[in-house]
Amino acid sequence: MPSSAPQPERLFFASDGRTPNSAHPVLLYRQLPLAGGDYASAFESLFASHLWPAQWRASVYDYQHYHSTAHEVLGVARGHARLMLGGESGKVVEVRAGDALVLPAGTGHCQLQASDDFEVVGGYPLDQRYDSLRPDAASHDQAAARAARVAVPVSDPVAGTQGALVALWRQQPGGE
Repeated sequence: MPSSAPQPERLFFASDGRTPNSAHPVLLYRQLPLAGGDYASAFESLFASHLWPAQWRASVYDYQHYHSTAHEVLGVARGHARLMLGGESGKVVEVRAGDALVLPAGTGHCQLQASDDFEVVGGYPLDQRYDSLRPDAASHDQAAARAARVAVPVSDPVAGTQGALVALWRQQPGGE
C-alpha cells in the first residue's frame, strides 16, 4: 500500500451473543485532509468516488444497533461525539469533524454524547442495502450469518483500491 494512503486505527470486536460484530476490523481514520470547510460535501464526494455513495446526513442513533446486510461508512462532518462501538459492552471512541469510520456488517454502534452541531455523512457500498437491527440474543445467529455473507467491497471509501480495507478485510476470515 502506498505510504501516501491514510492509515486508519483498527478496532476488533467479537460477538457478545447479542451483537454479531465482525471478524473484519473497524477502520477509524483520524483528521483526513479534506479540501475546503464543507466536510459534509467533501465526504459525499470522497465516498462516491470510491463507490460508497452517501445516503444521508444526520447524527448517529442514541441506541445500540447494527446492520447485517451492509457495511457502513460514517464521515464526521461537524462537531464531536462519543460513540460506543462493538455492542453494549464495546469500546467508547471519541470522534470529531474530519474523522471517518468504516464499520463492517454486524458491528454495533450508538451515540453516547455529542455536541449540538454533531453531524455525520453515512454511506454504503454501491451494491449493498442496509437493514437496522438492535442487539438481541434470539436473532443473533441469523443476523451473524447474514453479516458474514456480506461481500468485501472492491474499494475503501476513504482511500479507494489502495486503501486499508482492501488489504485488511480480504486477509481476514470471510474475505475474498
